[in-house]
Amino acid sequence: MSHSTSNIQHLTSALPVMESFYTLQGEGAHQGRAAYFIRLGGCDVGCVWCDVKDSWDADAHPKFTVEQIVVNAVQSFTGQLSTVDRRRLAVITGGEPLMHDLNELTTQLQAAGFETNIETSGSSPFSGKWDWICLSPKKFKQPLPEILPLANELKVVVFNKSDFDWAETYAAKVSPKCKLYLQPEWDKAAEITPLIIDYIKQHPQWQLSLQIHKYINVP
Repeated sequence: MSHSTSNIQHLTSALPVMESFYTLQGEGAHQGRAAYFIRLGGCDVGCVWCDVKDSWDADAHPKFTVEQIVVNAVQSFTGQLSTVDRRRLAVITGGEPLMHDLNELTTQLQAAGFETNIETSGSSPFSGKWDWICLSPKKFKQPLPEILPLANELKVVVFNKSDFDWAETYAAKVSPKCKLYLQPEWDKAAEITPLIIDYIKQHPQWQLSLQIHKYINVP
């Protein structure tokens, strides 16, 4: 079931796109699936370990109309679709994508046959029509309370040992049906991954998320 909102009155005619590409989803619940990524510019969260800091300044990236974005997505998604499930997967990420009104974009993507997934810190007001919401809260700017119960997936990036307790505070706030993932911060993966493995063995409600796209060298 998709989540949607109608509380934003004005549609967005154009959005800053840092990059878009067809690849495999490397993280979380949809890991390994073919997916078209749309990385929007603009972020006010400011994670010190962010690996896409070039996305922070929305004005640094060209703007595309929603129609252009959707056409590019359709043309780039080369995979053949089965007769059982004809929906392609589109992942909207950033930056922080919820800094933008995403109602029009997600409506048109779904009309074009896409399943719409978002990866967000949840720190900006909710908009859009979503089949899957991956909430990745950050200490630098915490998520809005109203977004927490909407999450299908909670993905916590673990940078140090204290992040385990912090992850549990959010696990207690999301829906009981929400999938729980711990993901090592990439530059500290050698140190942190063994700690996550031990933690999950003691707390099996969590699962491990690895950035497999970095291991297999795809975008």
